[in-house]
Amino acid sequence: MTPRLEALAARLGTRFGSQLRIRPSRVGEVDCEVDPGQLLEVARALRDEEGFRFEMLVDLCGVDYLGCGEGEWNSTSATRQGYSRAADLREVIVPDPDQAFEPRRFAVVYHLLSVSLNQRMRLRVYTGAGNPPVVPSVIGIWRSADWYEREAFDLFGILFDGHPDLRRLLTDYGFIGHPFRKDFPTSGNVEVRYDADKGRVVYEPVSIEPRVLVPRIMRDDNRYMADLKDKPDNA
Repeated sequence: MTPRLEALAARLGTRFGSQLRIRPSRVGEVDCEVDPGQLLEVARALRDEEGFRFEMLVDLCGVDYLGCGEGEWNSTSATRQGYSRAADLREVIVPDPDQAFEPRRFAVVYHLLSVSLNQRMRLRVYTGAGNPPVVPSVIGIWRSADWYEREAFDLFGILFDGHPDLRRLLTDYGFIGHPFRKDFPTSGNVEVRYDADKGRVVYEPVSIEPRVLVPRIMRDDNRYMADLKDKPDNA
């Protein structure tokens, strides 16, 4: 972290105390966590007070931490990269409304920029165990949050209390579920086709069997043996 960002982190700690928890960052940025009940108060202070002046919300995104860091195969030879790396392939179309989520499963991340002071920070709020997940809307503080919050609602099912027009933004009006949740099937819930007999498009349960899309590559030939792969050809 640069000296300027270290100074910003120190000012944040002095001003907000336990309201704002500064998290370790592996990329040298100021990364903070706030509780949902403190979000609006902290966000307004970050926008208005001297030393912060975060006038611009550059981005807002939802995050689903379900299965974060897990792999489908426990093998030192299997790649940890690929599609659906941490997916939980449960056959769920509509989540059980009585289900309680892990308190730190869903989060909303705010990327803030101070144009006047040329500084940036990241603010994170976890939604808690409530179903559906809910956090306060910051649209009254940063107007740019409007479509960002609609996107997070559409893709993750996170509700933003106080948003004036919270509706889907990217998916169809009759779309079922939230496609960026880790337990959403990669093939979707329904498939669409044209029915000539009915003379219209019909929706049916998807016929593709869900599958893990991570390549599992096991190579044991001599090209990958440590004592042979770098040996000269004439050796």
